[in-house]
Amino acid sequence: MLGQLVQMLKKEFIQILRDPRMRAVLIAVPIVQVIIFGYAATTDVRNIRTAVYDLDNTPQSRALISRFKDSGYFRVVTYIKAEREVQEAIDRGTARAVFRINRGFSQDIEGGRTARMQIILDGTDSNTAGIILMYANKIASTYSQRVLLDRITKSTGRTILANPVTLVSRAWFNPNLESRNYFIPGVIALLVMVITVILSSMAIVREKEIGTIEQIMVTPLGRATFILGKTIPFVLIGYLDVALISVIATRWFDIPIQGSLFTLLASTGLYLMSTLGVGLFISTVSTTQQQAMMTAFFFTMPAILLSGFIYPIANMPTVIQVITYLNPLRYFLVIIRGVYLKGVGFTILWPQMAALALIGSALLLIASSRFRKTLA
Repeated sequence: MLGQLVQMLKKEFIQILRDPRMRAVLIAVPIVQVIIFGYAATTDVRNIRTAVYDLDNTPQSRALISRFKDSGYFRVVTYIKAEREVQEAIDRGTARAVFRINRGFSQDIEGGRTARMQIILDGTDSNTAGIILMYANKIASTYSQRVLLDRITKSTGRTILANPVTLVSRAWFNPNLESRNYFIPGVIALLVMVITVILSSMAIVREKEIGTIEQIMVTPLGRATFILGKTIPFVLIGYLDVALISVIATRWFDIPIQGSLFTLLASTGLYLMSTLGVGLFISTVSTTQQQAMMTAFFFTMPAILLSGFIYPIANMPTVIQVITYLNPLRYFLVIIRGVYLKGVGFTILWPQMAALALIGSALLLIASSRFRKTLA
């Protein structure tokens, strides 16, 4: 059996690596994708395109606008001169936010009355709009506090501390609160899943299309040997991609691995059992490579959406939350982020690893039981 498995592995590697385009897909594409995702997958909001409609145009209004500009969050791209330009700036996408200060703003401040400023936001992306509003509220509140303290100082002649109570915050696992450090480990899990599911989903189908399944039928090759021969090459490819992407994450994006490499490698093996089980199952139920590709796409998109990579699982309806327990990506995201960011090991992550082992074993068993050495 061992000799048959070795020959099967040689055949698979020759078939996979003889095509230069396939070699590029296995090595170059994951590298390019993780670099692109590394810069694109971020929730940090910076350089918000802002338009200013300052009808007061006084030192007080200009000082408030300067605070927004100096914060690093807002970038003033235009100053509006007429009312109609406000809606036009939002409609055209020229600005994500418009600051409007009406006449009498400085008079209200000097008279001890509440001075109002209007912020008009593009609410197309509600999450980004909420973050922009939070930034704006904080900056406006700081300016309001400064104005109030100046007024008290002038009236009483006493200097009052601007911040009598200071909050000192500390983030444990991501000290700089960089969203990139959170997303890039997730990108590793995503790319490994997509590559291994797609490649393994076409493994048996390709044999049917090119006619080599007939040659396999007349050999003494057992079902277990055939499945192992189809699976092991993709396991090695998966590990290769994890290694390449991890090097880029640590060297290019400066995201250190806080935990144990052994935990990462062991959990990757369990994760690959699940993804390859899905791929082989798809391969056994598909009749053409095109059909296998579309079925793999049908699996990967919901798996990504229901994994917690983009949207928190806790915010999903209860029925959907139950479905996510069948998603191997959900568990591997917890593991890889725990290893990268928290430095935790088996004692913390064993429930996720056990779930991956259970799902992977079940999927491989189902895929193996469906395989028959027939043309049907």
